[in-house]
Amino acid sequence: MLARGFTDPVHDSQGVFRAVMDALARPGTIQGLATGLEPPSPLTAELAAIALALADADAPLWLDEPLRQHPAVAEFLRFHTGARLTGTPSEAAFALVSDPAACPEFGTFAQGTPAYPDRSTTLVLAVSDLSCGEGWRLDGPGIRGGARLAAAPVPADMVERLGRNHAGFPQGVDLILAAAGRLAALPRSTRVTGG
Repeated sequence: MLARGFTDPVHDSQGVFRAVMDALARPGTIQGLATGLEPPSPLTAELAAIALALADADAPLWLDEPLRQHPAVAEFLRFHTGARLTGTPSEAAFALVSDPAACPEFGTFAQGTPAYPDRSTTLVLAVSDLSCGEGWRLDGPGIRGGARLAAAPVPADMVERLGRNHAGFPQGVDLILAAAGRLAALPRSTRVTGG
């Protein structure tokens, strides 16, 4: 039986969309994310909510290996978003990553073009730990006086990856870090250094 989507699709998706936009506008801040979803495992409620709010027929989804191994995940996402699932990272508007420590290199995803930098992939990583005030040092647009953010698990070379991603600005990927009931974002415009 297919798991249900949002109880109130318009209101619920607007709430998730607002949380994502606030996180992208203010890197290093943590936004609350109430979902009410119970998607098929290993898709977390937070990954599901972000996909349901942002993906559609014009925004293909890429799933990491643990998510691809479960047909119920693909069925849930196709039904509730109308999005096409792609096996090619560079075709994805959004990439759902349930095992962030094993996330492919960011450069394998769509980077946008000089004329259309917005045609890049947004990576949505399911993390178990997410906190502000410690961890990486962040600065850039939307950050007054610097910020700190910690997340785990992430790739071992996360700071180096983020540095390469930032160096390509305005091209590059944006990241959303989604933990239980909350999220934060690291847009490509943010400079990240080790904590």
